[in-house]
Amino acid sequence: MYIKKVIIEGFKSYREEITTEPFSPKVNVVVGANGSGKSNFFHAIRFVLSDMFQNLRSEDRGALLHEGAGHSVVSAFVEIVFDNTDNRIPVDKEEVRLRRTVASKKDEYYLDGKHVSKTEVMNLLESAGFSRSNPYYVVQQGKIASLTLMKDSERLDLLKEIGGTRVYEDRRRESLKIMQDTANKRKQIDQVVRYLEERLRELDEEKEELKKYQQLDKQRRSLEYTILDHELNDARNELASMDDNRRKISESMSHADNEVVDVREMIKSFDKEIKVSTKGINDTKAQKEGVEKRRTEALKVVAQIELDLRDIKDRIENEKRAKDEAARDLQSVRRESEKSKSELAEISKVHQAKLKEEEEISKSIMDREKRLSILYQKQGRATQFANKAARDSWLQKEIEDLEPVLLSNKKQEGLLQEEIQKLKDEISNLTNYIESRKSESSKLEATLARRHNDYNDLRKQRDVLQEERKSFWKEESEVTAEIDRLQEDLVKAQKSLDHATPGDIRRGLNSVSRIIKDHGISGVFGPVLELVDCEEKFFTAVEVTAANSLFHVVVENDDISTRIIQILTREKGGRVTFIPLNRVKVPDLSCPQSPDFVPLLKKLKYRADHRRAFEQVFGRTVICRDLETATKVARSNGLDCITLDGDQVARKGGMTGGFYDSRRSKLKFVKIIRDNKTAIDKKMAHLENVGKKLKDIDDKITELVTKQQQMDAECDHAKSELEHFKVDIASAMKQRGSLEKALVKKEKSLDNIRNQIEQIQSSIAMKNDEMGTELIDQLTPEERDLLSRLNPEITELKERFQLCKNSRIEIETRKEELETNLSTNLIRRQKELEAIISAADSRTLPLEAESKEQELKSSKRNLDELTSLFKANVDAINNFTRKMDDLKRKRDDLKTREAILEQTVEDGAKDLEQLMNSRNTYLAKQEECMKKIRDLGSLPADAFEAYCIPVLSSSLLVYGIRCVSLDTPLVQVYRLYFVLARSSKLDFDHCFVTYSLRPIKSVRFRL
Repeated sequence: MYIKKVIIEGFKSYREEITTEPFSPKVNVVVGANGSGKSNFFHAIRFVLSDMFQNLRSEDRGALLHEGAGHSVVSAFVEIVFDNTDNRIPVDKEEVRLRRTVASKKDEYYLDGKHVSKTEVMNLLESAGFSRSNPYYVVQQGKIASLTLMKDSERLDLLKEIGGTRVYEDRRRESLKIMQDTANKRKQIDQVVRYLEERLRELDEEKEELKKYQQLDKQRRSLEYTILDHELNDARNELASMDDNRRKISESMSHADNEVVDVREMIKSFDKEIKVSTKGINDTKAQKEGVEKRRTEALKVVAQIELDLRDIKDRIENEKRAKDEAARDLQSVRRESEKSKSELAEISKVHQAKLKEEEEISKSIMDREKRLSILYQKQGRATQFANKAARDSWLQKEIEDLEPVLLSNKKQEGLLQEEIQKLKDEISNLTNYIESRKSESSKLEATLARRHNDYNDLRKQRDVLQEERKSFWKEESEVTAEIDRLQEDLVKAQKSLDHATPGDIRRGLNSVSRIIKDHGISGVFGPVLELVDCEEKFFTAVEVTAANSLFHVVVENDDISTRIIQILTREKGGRVTFIPLNRVKVPDLSCPQSPDFVPLLKKLKYRADHRRAFEQVFGRTVICRDLETATKVARSNGLDCITLDGDQVARKGGMTGGFYDSRRSKLKFVKIIRDNKTAIDKKMAHLENVGKKLKDIDDKITELVTKQQQMDAECDHAKSELEHFKVDIASAMKQRGSLEKALVKKEKSLDNIRNQIEQIQSSIAMKNDEMGTELIDQLTPEERDLLSRLNPEITELKERFQLCKNSRIEIETRKEELETNLSTNLIRRQKELEAIISAADSRTLPLEAESKEQELKSSKRNLDELTSLFKANVDAINNFTRKMDDLKRKRDDLKTREAILEQTVEDGAKDLEQLMNSRNTYLAKQEECMKKIRDLGSLPADAFEAYCIPVLSSSLLVYGIRCVSLDTPLVQVYRLYFVLARSSKLDFDHCFVTYSLRPIKSVRFRL
């Protein structure tokens, strides 16, 4: 065996992994410069093989790690590869690798890559010849020089060490040490033997003293037994007395506890009623606030309607007064208008006559002036013109100049005629338009009256529907409150049922319900608890009989139960017991007929297809009058019997009974849940029906309101149209008056144009007549006579014309005054008064007043209802408050009673505690006496005769022995009592033995 290869990494100066070339099996030399790592190389070999680097501390291990520039080295290892072809190392390999890894917190060995302990490595090296007793398999530097400089004795020791003789020297030294220790132990044994001999002599002397002591000790123990027995009897008597007192106190405390429970239940019921009253007060206050708000709004509405109605009535009164005044004014205006019209008619006649006269005078003047002009022209033509041709030429030119003027006047006449005809047509159209508008206004007023009547009818229908809706609202609120109360009771009953149901069963049933819902499983009828129904007096009997079978789930077949159980197991949903109806087989039981009992199944109500499940649970049970009857029936008929109080007598002889808290009855909770669900369903159906009716009424009210709104819109539109018609009529009449005035002016213009045309035509005719006549330079006598008459006549006619004109102007002025007074004052005033009277005669305001009165009645009726409802709410709040005060007073009294009872219980508990402390003291004393009696051991035979003391002094002496252990034979007890009886000379009939079967209870046997 030799070192074949060395691998180093992180050790001292070797940072990176260094692997040597394979070494020679002979001599190998390591040569290198100073600091190249030769010493560290040999230290690495010794690090693995020798014990030089054993038991390294943390800082020592850190010193072995490479320290240099760059990253610090965390761990280092040295691995030596051995050539094991000679199998010197007991490993079945030709090459063995031994590695040691070191870090700041670890130092581990690896053999061929496997982790081994340090001990295993040392043993392996020992077996290969690397002995710790001979560490010279590695010769260190300077060792040879030290060997040459050794003394002979040191060299001898070294040779012995190398030769292995040091082991035997060590063993020799150890043997000499053992021999020395043995000699010392012999000396100690001799000393002990001498002490024992001296002690035996002392014991012989003490033996005699012990005999005397034992004799005295027997007497002492007999006396102690007698004293302890007396104390024990006293303690038992005190304990019996304490037990009686404790029983009395316990009974009083139990009675007080029961009364406290009852008082608390009553307090809970009062608290519940107070809570209900508080909720009622809060709800009523909320209703009162809502009603008060609605009442305030209703008051505002009533006040507004009253104000509107007052305004309408004031308007009606004002219109009535205005109508009366207008009627009086209209009469005077009409009289004045008639007077003015008659005066105007007379003046018009006079005016027409004056116009005619003025026209005739004007025509006469024109005729005479024309004749005079002709005469003058005729007289001056001779001087004006040289000949006839010049005259005719001038006349022709004059005629030609007048003809365009005549043509223009005729054209203007035609235009005036057209305009006059147009004005007449427009006046006729305006007259027809005014008549049509008046007709349409009358129709609109009639329509408005009908609309008002229809509107009032719709309002009455709406009021009736609103009253009906209010009654339905009230019914809906009552039904909703009832549903809330039923749901609250339902939730409370469900919680009570959950509390009364064991947790694992409840969890399993909930899981079954969830699985049925999630997986859509049919054929699950539910637990027996939900499928059974009976009278309330049988609840206790049914629950006690069924016990946990009440929670067994009835299913149609076992496939359904298997599927649900698999899901329960997979989901870890709890455990449930199933009753598959297809697997239930109930034997036929013939139940005899007797008035003393009745089968329980006959008192149950269930579906016929669930019969087998109920026969399995309740089929063997009958209900008996009392426990005595149940015992007889169970013994004679082999049936399970039960009383209405829940006391059971099994057919095999077992009896079960006692108090059963019917307040936690699960069937009672299920019945409450079932009844409440049924009631809730009925109430919900009723509520839905009421909701449908309310919806129908709301639809009808909405339809009526829509119609009312439509009617309001139509009435507003009709009113606006009526006002528009009135405005149109007034505008048309005004326009017609303007047209009539324009027509008069046009007619006057037409007359003037016609006069001008006549004058021009006359002038043209005269000039045409003059043409072609002879030109003469002087007049005839007749013409001169005519010329002399014409001037005075013209002057006279002009004077008459001026007088006539002045008179006509005065008449015309008066006429215009009258016409102006009629058109601008009297007629307009008459129309205004007629309009006022017509407006006063209109049915619009009375209809509005009637509508407002109906609306006011409806609002007042609503206000009265809200006021009565407000008073009812106030009375309800007062009633609730009085009731709550009374409940609080009763609750306070009960709390006072509860405090007294609790104080009684507390005092009783203190008394019990004192009794228990005293009892514990006496029990401790009793146990101490009994322990001391046991510690006394066996007593001499005469101990009972020599020191017996009577326990009780009466006509009958009773002595007692309490056998503490059940291992004490009863015969020994009798024997002891016989000894007592004989020593006290008592009759056996008067002796009692108390034999303790348990630490507390005792059974007495009479001898």
